[in-house]
Amino acid sequence: VGGLGFPVLHELLLRRRQRIRLSLHARLTLQATLLLLLAGFAALLASEWHNPRTLGGLDVGAKLWAAAFASVSARTAGFNSIDIGALNAESLLLHELLMFIGGGSAGTAGGVKVTTVGVLLLVLWNEIRGHEDVEFAGRRIASSTQRLALTVFLMGAAMVLIATLLLVPLAPTVRFEALLFEVVSAFATVGLSTGITAQLPAAGQLLLIALMFIGRVGIVTLAVAVALHAGRRPYRFPEEKPLVG
Repeated sequence: VGGLGFPVLHELLLRRRQRIRLSLHARLTLQATLLLLLAGFAALLASEWHNPRTLGGLDVGAKLWAAAFASVSARTAGFNSIDIGALNAESLLLHELLMFIGGGSAGTAGGVKVTTVGVLLLVLWNEIRGHEDVEFAGRRIASSTQRLALTVFLMGAAMVLIATLLLVPLAPTVRFEALLFEVVSAFATVGLSTGITAQLPAAGQLLLIALMFIGRVGIVTLAVAVALHAGRRPYRFPEEKPLVG
């Protein structure tokens, strides 16, 4: 529930009292959240089913609960019921993807937010179909929102990339996938860890501290700043179309 964001919760509460149409934001958040939960659940089951250090030693019911818990926690909470350090490489990568996406906008979850990724996927889908406008649920998504989603996503990816490049030489004996996991977890303020944080030098731990602060405050501040300073100039340059792809 905390990962949905306060605007979505507010709309759902209003919908209980009166018949209102959910906004595009609420629809996109709810549908993307459900898709991520189910996809993460299925992928974790498939990759960890026979791993004796995680799900392999549990009965079928416990495996289902543990996989569901991990799928939810990776995007919202940061609790763990299985040993994160014992996950297979593909499960670590899946966790990193879920953590990087995060939860709903204007809420307590970290990451670049599900609506950001959802808008970018809608841009891709409508472009493939040859649509001039980006449409979803009978509505058109503003071009300014599309640019903001791209900006937030690329800035988040850049932070993770730069922090990882800085952390690798500080801990040359630690596995790269474990370092990348720590960086994404810090950026998304998730709280999950493979257990290597204490092994990092002080400079590496300070880097993760800075990344936690930037990941939580920086992305939100960037999104708000871009939205507030959006405006029209009194002129437009001639249009050209560079080759892409």
